[in-house]
Amino acid sequence: VQQISGMLMELFQRARLEKPGQVDPRAAEFTLSLLVAIYDRSGTGYIKTRSAAAALIALSGDTLLAKYRAFFQFYAVTDGKAALITRSALRSLLTDLNQIPAIVGESCTLSCVEIATHSCFHGVLNSAIVEEKFLSWLRSEPAVLLWLPTCYRLSATEMVSHQARCR
Repeated sequence: VQQISGMLMELFQRARLEKPGQVDPRAAEFTLSLLVAIYDRSGTGYIKTRSAAAALIALSGDTLLAKYRAFFQFYAVTDGKAALITRSALRSLLTDLNQIPAIVGESCTLSCVEIATHSCFHGVLNSAIVEEKFLSWLRSEPAVLLWLPTCYRLSATEMVSHQARCR
C-alpha cells in the first residue's frame, strides 16, 4: 500500500503539471482509499501492484481498445517470441477487475469468471492466446465485463453537447 501510495502521488503530481487546476490535490489519497477498499478489505496493508494497475486502467478515461491492450500487456507472459495470455492469467485479470463492481454490491460469482475464461478459450487448442484473439473476445463484450464498456459509454456521453433548445 505504501509503494502504491508513492506511485499515485507521483502520477497525480505529473497530471497536475500537465493539466493545472484540473486535478484535485487529494486525488492520490482518494484513489488509494478506493484501491484499499477494493483490494485490501481485510486490512493487511498489501495490494498486488498488478491488481491496482488493472483498476487504474479500467477507471481511466482512455478508449476501450487502449484499456484492453494495457490489460494484455500487464497480464501476458512472453514465450520468447510473442506475448500470450494464459487461462490462469485471464482468470487473474477477470478476478481483479470484478472486485471493482463488487465494491458497490454488483459482484459476480467465481463461476462467472470460469465461464468467461472458457468462452475466451473456446476452440483454442493452445494453453495461451495472442493479443488479437484476446482483443476480439473483449470486443464481443463478455457478460462478466459488461460493466466496463457500459461505464465507458456513459463517460463518453457526458462530453457530448447538443446545440438544441428545449421548449
